[in-house]
Amino acid sequence: MSKTNENVRLFAGNSVPELAASIADKLKLRISESSIGRFSDGETQVQVIETVRGRDVFIIQSTSNPVNENLMDLLIMMDAFRRASAGRINAIMPYFGYARQDRKARARDPITAKLVADLITTAGADRVLTMDMHAPQLQGFFDIPVDHLFGMPVLAKEILKSNIDRENLVVVSPDVGSVARARQFAQKLNAPLAIVDKRRPRANVMEVMNVIGDVKDRVCVMLDDMIDTAGTICQGAQALADNGAVEVHACCTHPVLSGPAIERLNASKLKTITVLNTIENKNIALCPKIRVVSVAPIFAEAIESIYCNLSLSRLYD
Repeated sequence: MSKTNENVRLFAGNSVPELAASIADKLKLRISESSIGRFSDGETQVQVIETVRGRDVFIIQSTSNPVNENLMDLLIMMDAFRRASAGRINAIMPYFGYARQDRKARARDPITAKLVADLITTAGADRVLTMDMHAPQLQGFFDIPVDHLFGMPVLAKEILKSNIDRENLVVVSPDVGSVARARQFAQKLNAPLAIVDKRRPRANVMEVMNVIGDVKDRVCVMLDDMIDTAGTICQGAQALADNGAVEVHACCTHPVLSGPAIERLNASKLKTITVLNTIENKNIALCPKIRVVSVAPIFAEAIESIYCNLSLSRLYD
């Protein structure tokens, strides 16, 4: 990355400072100087210390909890860079918040994911790099290029390196909406696929119906894009145990872990939970079952490819 030292500026928001530092280390770059503060009434104040004129700017910021603060920090930083005549502004968003509000589920619902996409574009982003959006078609909400990385290959490598019994392994989709992702995961692990069929009477409340597939006397690994309140994953694990699974493990890209998530995970049938560090969540330390895997290498390689105008397709495998 020596050729990037002069022309690249790497900035970090407040949401994932450890991940940003790891990415910078992989790229052999330093985090450029800026400050994000608050006025006494809560308004965000951004100051960019270094010149960015004509440079390729990469801002690493997940719009995770506190979602609105982190989103505003990102928007205001991009506005500052645009007004400072940055060459290209790249929003590196390991976790894209508001992605679940991607359609009108009821009359008069907003489509907030589209609103956020418009805000990011208007603020000055030339490109977005993210990982495992809740729905991949959200890329179409943007009128700028979006590079959408997958956490599944990273998680698959961790499962292959673990001591999980692969002879009796079954990959499980925790709901019908995650079947495509789980099928790719099963192919990576050369394992059969099962599905937890469920219905959701209201938001964040899930009732398991049945398990489709043979999980009796098998080791099950559930895969999802995120764990939020952990209701889906924990009730799914209980359903698998009730159907004869000898072990149940879970993997996810985004450890949102809000509300009663930690309490539920600690009390669940799950033996291990493997997550990626797209979100830095202090609650992770409260659950000994969770192990964190870094996505710094894949994001560093993607950033280098974007700067050098190289294809990112190799990163999808």
